[in-house]
Amino acid sequence: AGMNGTAIENFVCVIFNVSFMNCTWHVGRTATEDTQYFLYWRPSKKEDVTECQNYIKDNYGRHMGCRFQNVTIANINAYFLVNGSRSGQNIQPYEKKILLYQIELLLINSISDYIIVEKLTPPLNVSVNCTEASHRCSIWWQPPRTSHVKKSSCFKYEIVIETK
Repeated sequence: AGMNGTAIENFVCVIFNVSFMNCTWHVGRTATEDTQYFLYWRPSKKEDVTECQNYIKDNYGRHMGCRFQNVTIANINAYFLVNGSRSGQNIQPYEKKILLYQIELLLINSISDYIIVEKLTPPLNVSVNCTEASHRCSIWWQPPRTSHVKKSSCFKYEIVIETK
């Protein structure tokens, strides 16, 4: 259904600061200036499908993305639909059920033309205790805030020590 080449491409969502999510896309190859897109999503089977309330627009006023606030992802599955119209005719819909957080530390799930990423906060409450006599330092921290990782053992850290 819909005109060939009008479906969106390169669908990307980024989750940041635990509860915010931005989703963006490129217009279809044959999309014209009057093509308009609408994003709907459902974070879990138990929730209703909702339309984006805060669209990101290009110079033609076309919807090119969405900013979500207060996002909670209790499930690893999310459903996204982008449909729309141009000159009163339907465009090809873009529909994906995405398994979130499937690939280890970077939390990236990339299959064909979509990707979900979570940008983590830095580790919290970093503390350093150095003793001059032993020439040793101890460093403690808490894991970063995240929307879904419950085990601190899922994180790996790298410490870079610079001397002056």
